[in-house]
Amino acid sequence: MDGNVLLLGTTGLLAALGTIEAQAHRRRLASLPLRVHVNGTRGKSSVTRLIAAGLRASGRRTFAKTTGTLARMILPDGREYPIDRPRGANVIEQIRVIERATQCAAEALVIECMALQPHLQWLCEAKLVRATHAVITNVRADHLEVMGPTEEDVGWALAGMIPKRGKLFTAERRHLGLLRRAAASRRALITPVGPNDVAAVTHNEMQSFAYVEHPENVALALAVCDDLGIDRQMALEGMWSAQPDPGALTVHELDFFGHHVTFVNGFAANDPESTEHIWNLARDRYPFVERRLLVVNCRGDRAERSEQLGSACAAWEAADHYVLMGSGTAVFARAAAAAGIEECQLVALEDQRVEEIFETIIELVGHSTLVVGIGNIGGQGMDLARYFRNRSTSVGVTV
Repeated sequence: MDGNVLLLGTTGLLAALGTIEAQAHRRRLASLPLRVHVNGTRGKSSVTRLIAAGLRASGRRTFAKTTGTLARMILPDGREYPIDRPRGANVIEQIRVIERATQCAAEALVIECMALQPHLQWLCEAKLVRATHAVITNVRADHLEVMGPTEEDVGWALAGMIPKRGKLFTAERRHLGLLRRAAASRRALITPVGPNDVAAVTHNEMQSFAYVEHPENVALALAVCDDLGIDRQMALEGMWSAQPDPGALTVHELDFFGHHVTFVNGFAANDPESTEHIWNLARDRYPFVERRLLVVNCRGDRAERSEQLGSACAAWEAADHYVLMGSGTAVFARAAAAAGIEECQLVALEDQRVEEIFETIIELVGHSTLVVGIGNIGGQGMDLARYFRNRSTSVGVTV
């Protein structure tokens, strides 16, 4: 849907609801004295879950909502329910989520920003959430067709949800100056989470997660919890016990007819910088494998993302094969070939079933093989990750 049409429709709906509904929504917000609004390019869902877990561990009745891989409402007791979207995603659902939070007698709300259009990001904050605390995880070159054309434009778009006279927490470094200026214009207090804060999250603390979490996400969530007076150890224990997002980075080990396969589910990272980080992380953790495969789940409606990844991956440490699945794989293939990847390394599996994709991957593996999934978690990405998980002999918690 066109962004201007959606903005007008959303604003019109709010107006049509009239003063009675608007007042009811404001009363619901007032009954939630702590409102944390989470935005950013990567890690939004994970940080939302981590902050909510820290709050629950402190005894606060906390209601959370993630958009992420699968939209979820997380109740104060930690139970999760999917969000029904019969007409597709629409920012108006935030009103329904906030109403549900008040029905649960929540004291705190942690909610992921679901908007992409810059004006809708502003609207979600200014009209729907009115956060006391905002989080911008990072600024990356993603969704440039909506928030671009440059990475700096993405930063300004994300900054649209900084609350007036609220607090902003961010682990962004390159565009920190931009965020500082935006926060100052709204008289918001900004708390950067820098390298020292990330380094303070110890290896042992990270090892306690039952899945692969990023230290930057943990440091950011701890900074918010610290501002709210939550003991660090208490917050961490809550985070360790939290259920991860379905798109969280996980590792599955398979022994398949004499072939040992290590599958890293990195499908949720889909901008070039985050994806390269995961690829390097996996290669460093498994340096002695015989072969390395990069599985790219493409989406026809995300052609710009496919082109970005295709061009960028030629500069990374090389894979033996690049397995292309999903739709619109030709965009990735053309960009990768133009950037220097040999066409014989590209294996196109567009429109094939997950079972067939798995079988082709197995045909390409050696005695020991690292397989890393990237691109998009939606559609076949999640299906292939589940296929590997259901056939694994063990699940790794570190990369």
